[in-house]
Amino acid sequence: MIKIDDWVIEKGEKAQGKIKITGYGIAMPATVICGVKDGPTILITAGIHSAEYVGIQAAMELAKEFQPEELKGNVIIVPLVNVSGFEHRTMSLVYEDGKNLNRVFPGDPEGTAADRIAYAIVTKLFSIADYYIDLHSGDGFEQLHPYVYYVGVVDEKTAEKSLHMARHIGVKYVVRSTTATGGAYNYASSLGIPSILIERGGHSYWTWEEVEQDKRDVRHLVFHLQGKACHGLKHYRQMLLENVVYEYAPYTGCWYPSKKPGEYFFKGEELGELRDYYGNLLYTSIATENGVVLYQTASLNIIEDGPMIAYAAITETLT
Repeated sequence: MIKIDDWVIEKGEKAQGKIKITGYGIAMPATVICGVKDGPTILITAGIHSAEYVGIQAAMELAKEFQPEELKGNVIIVPLVNVSGFEHRTMSLVYEDGKNLNRVFPGDPEGTAADRIAYAIVTKLFSIADYYIDLHSGDGFEQLHPYVYYVGVVDEKTAEKSLHMARHIGVKYVVRSTTATGGAYNYASSLGIPSILIERGGHSYWTWEEVEQDKRDVRHLVFHLQGKACHGLKHYRQMLLENVVYEYAPYTGCWYPSKKPGEYFFKGEELGELRDYYGNLLYTSIATENGVVLYQTASLNIIEDGPMIAYAAITETLT
């Protein structure tokens, strides 16, 4: 049985509803599927960044497809957390306050819209979740290579369980995050909830193939966590990445990347140039270590202090 506010879903039932956010006029759509057998509760969210469409579409389809008869435990799916951002096409930001929702966790019940949304997720959903899967993509101006994050700076048991979850995702790169605040999955991990964030897609573009890949990963992982056999589930040959470098633009201007997401490079190599509107060089991004590009700005325009490129060092092959 799952209870969210006055919404009660009994064992063996499936229901659609909305999760209210105190002091905010918009509610989050949600589907709750309570399995016919007992087991853990798995929370799945998408649309924290409202233009990251691969995860949103995958979550909507999974919400229709999961049935109580196939579950040992419960699944809660919130396919669109940032509803106002989606409806006003504000990319990563919450429409009402212009905040990046994935930077304000655990939120504040007396804060602005983003703070209240985050607080609702923490108090109403993290409070009943045993595992957490958050679906993301590159933003409208970003391109990326598919990968999965887990938090490595929480208690050992939670970190190990989170890594185990990441090992069941069909991507080449597993990124160990060293941040336990701000983001949804980061904060959930700090509470002792094993959590991962899957990145797939970008440019505010989506394909059915990418949606199916997200669905496959989530479905396999849910069945695994609930102790149910799932055909095709396996550990993938992955690479563990650490020491992520997030480089932000020192100026506004035009960005010319030298590498592609997923491409390897050596320390000292050029990763891209930033030029002014006359073509004059303003800045050159130089790799500070050997590594691989995770994501980067794909648009010609780039904004001072905005994301430019992210890369990480390969520290281990996971087999």
